[in-house]
Amino acid sequence: MDALGIYVLTFNCARNFVDVDAFAPHFFDALPAGSSAPDLIALSLQEIAPIAYSFLGGSYLSPYFDEFRRTVYKACAQKWDDDYVNFHTDNTGMTGLMLFARHDTLAKIAWKDTAHVGVGIAEMGNKGAVGARLGYVVENDPLRTVDLTFVAAHLAPMEHSFEQRNLDWKSIVERLIFTPEAQESEVNEGSRLLGNASAPERTRQDLFAPNTYIFLAGDLNYRTSNIGPTISEIARFPRRDVSLEDPAHYSHLFKNDQLIREMRNGRTFHGLSEAPIDFPPTYKYSSAACKAAARGESVDWKWSNHRWPSWCDRVLFLDSPWIGEVGKVQPLAYDALPLFAQSDHRPVALLASVPLTSGDHPAPGLRAVAPFPTDPDWEGKRNAARWREVFVGAVAYLGLTREGNGLLLVSVLGIFGAWFILRSMMI
Repeated sequence: MDALGIYVLTFNCARNFVDVDAFAPHFFDALPAGSSAPDLIALSLQEIAPIAYSFLGGSYLSPYFDEFRRTVYKACAQKWDDDYVNFHTDNTGMTGLMLFARHDTLAKIAWKDTAHVGVGIAEMGNKGAVGARLGYVVENDPLRTVDLTFVAAHLAPMEHSFEQRNLDWKSIVERLIFTPEAQESEVNEGSRLLGNASAPERTRQDLFAPNTYIFLAGDLNYRTSNIGPTISEIARFPRRDVSLEDPAHYSHLFKNDQLIREMRNGRTFHGLSEAPIDFPPTYKYSSAACKAAARGESVDWKWSNHRWPSWCDRVLFLDSPWIGEVGKVQPLAYDALPLFAQSDHRPVALLASVPLTSGDHPAPGLRAVAPFPTDPDWEGKRNAARWREVFVGAVAYLGLTREGNGLLLVSVLGIFGAWFILRSMMI
């Protein structure tokens, strides 16, 4: 093997469970015909669950991740009958990251680092990023690895907030610091992850570490206008099955894409690249469109009238790593999946090839450097934000969930009952 096949998929779940039976048959729709099973699969998930479960995490969030595990396993079994292992699942608030490795690939992963940052309200994880960095062993030598960084991100919404999205990226660069995880036990029988005792010692590193490829995927929320649409502009929304010359073809709207504009002007996602986009906007589909998707209908696109159709869901990568042209990421396919009933976003997926050439001897001047310095208080800020998340999550659980309402009612009745008994004993 001289290259790794990596499939990266991003999906805004709209706080709903994924429909396994609907999603699995289309999970690999972005792949070219005849593609072999990728070595690694990365899922970037935004709004994976309601805020109460997302902020509390743990067992509250597990059922939502479990449905995606079922989706991936079912999709892989239907297409290749290959065994995959979900070796990493993590989240920062409402943004999740899941990594899967083909069974014969898993043993090559020597180590794993993780990182978290919130960029939402009070730096909490209603918006934010979660990352994992892996060392993939080259030539069976744990000291020689191809380092891969995966980041799931969700940035500020609304048409006018492109400058805030740029600031969110700045916060990610400053505070998404990768720290080594302790060695883990066996993932499943016969497969060990991070079990190589001879792996080198690692220290905390920022996103732009010297020897790493980067795949950043998520609902980046860049739009096709700085203001919302007027009633007259709704007629300009993209339509299905029109010619390239027609003003209603989506390619004309793409010329106004904020992300492309901000990247070209050096204001966001410095050093990263994207494969050419040749698919329609991924957001915002109307409730009528979602209902049509649930019925399996293929009708003209139905957009929400109060948002410009936009390419919010993107997969970016570091195109020119530390070893020059020979080490470039090769995008092989980049496409949107169908619309599914539970979300007003379409998933987007990238298939890429990463050459298996270790970066032991960096070539000076070829490596992108971090556009912003590390925030010295990144850890303190994240710990404080995590406490806020737990508090908000607990309040939301008690006030906004059925089981929380029941617990609150029982607690109130218990307190009232205890007061009544004590009062009667004092009479």
